[in-house]
Amino acid sequence: MRQVKIGLVGCGTVGGGFLDILHKHHDDFMQHAGVDLVLHKATTRTLSKLEKCGVPKECIVESYHEIIDDPNIDMVVELVGGTGVATDVILDALNAGKHVVTANKAIMATRGQELFHAADEHGVEIAFEASVGGGIPIIQPLKHALISNEISAVLGIVNGTTNYMLTEMEKGLDYEDVLKKAQELGYAEADPTADVEGYDAAAKIAILASIAFNSRVLQSDVYTEGITSIKPDDFAHAAEMGYTIKLLAIAHKVDGQIDVRVHPTMIPAQHQLANVNGVYNAIYVVGDAVGDCMFFGEGAGAGAAASAVMGDVIEVARHITSNSGITVGCTCTDNLEIREIGKLETKFYLRIVADDKPGVLASVSKVFAAYGVSIRSMIQPSVADGETAELIFVTHTAKDSDFETALAEIEKLDCVQEIGTMIRVEEE
Repeated sequence: MRQVKIGLVGCGTVGGGFLDILHKHHDDFMQHAGVDLVLHKATTRTLSKLEKCGVPKECIVESYHEIIDDPNIDMVVELVGGTGVATDVILDALNAGKHVVTANKAIMATRGQELFHAADEHGVEIAFEASVGGGIPIIQPLKHALISNEISAVLGIVNGTTNYMLTEMEKGLDYEDVLKKAQELGYAEADPTADVEGYDAAAKIAILASIAFNSRVLQSDVYTEGITSIKPDDFAHAAEMGYTIKLLAIAHKVDGQIDVRVHPTMIPAQHQLANVNGVYNAIYVVGDAVGDCMFFGEGAGAGAAASAVMGDVIEVARHITSNSGITVGCTCTDNLEIREIGKLETKFYLRIVADDKPGVLASVSKVFAAYGVSIRSMIQPSVADGETAELIFVTHTAKDSDFETALAEIEKLDCVQEIGTMIRVEEE
């Protein structure tokens, strides 16, 4: 059996998990998958990590260039992360004629076209299942099992950190307390910006939308809002109306355009995504033949992400040993326009703090009416101090641009003290 020699760059959480799987299941892969995977060389910033993971000293090298320059290495596994040296690792490997497996969502969502071009030019593959959804298989299903479908929608919970935080906030905990708890548990980074501001989810939905709709979507194309404005009270109000709140990554194909966005979303309590809690992820796909299907599982962690990485490694190794060539490369053959967020038509939840006096509701309603926004319901749950009150509005379907314009005018009203939270509402 031909050995497939691997060069590993990066040995953090996912890298350690990858080495653990390779060590435990090497013989299983030979027996069941027909591939003999050999770690030929490895490097990382702190080389002692590799020794702790059981990598033989003779396989540890100082620089990733020693891996790229080694003609015996068939495949490079990039697990450095970020968009700095990791980009160089991937491009150098592809240009050297080596297959690449990566978990790097940031690079795939910003420079995917360049990477696929380099792979095609040199007749090699780049595989990136672990870049979205951790251990959930979604990229391969979209490229293979669901290829017979015209996909009309891909949406889901694709960031475990924010999903954990929102799950805890639903219990009544404040944002800051939940963030601290998430950091202590290792779910959130010391700098949580990428997660809580929605950037991580934006990179992932850009990748999924590109594959689902066969048209290049960049992270910069994705309208993005995070969870920092959400309060525990918003969950209480949502529950009273039969909803919960999730940070959703959403992509629809609408009138030949791609509607792609990330933002907090109120969804019905009976929605399939409503009970996806904690660090779990779920991705919901709608196809014309298959109908609705959902992929669910752990979205982060050493085992989950490493499982996806190893799945790619085995698949690419099969192609190498069978000399079958590239099966599926870049699928972005179309050039669809990105739909502006202002064209979105949806319902809205709005919480404001206003003076507790007659005429306030009439003033707010007048502004909404002027911009064609119809109020479906309004509640006044509490009086904070006898002088101010919370007002909770839910609208009928309105155009996003009209609602945003109305909101800007409402904020200027003398009777309005504060615009609290605005959340888009998805019924389906």
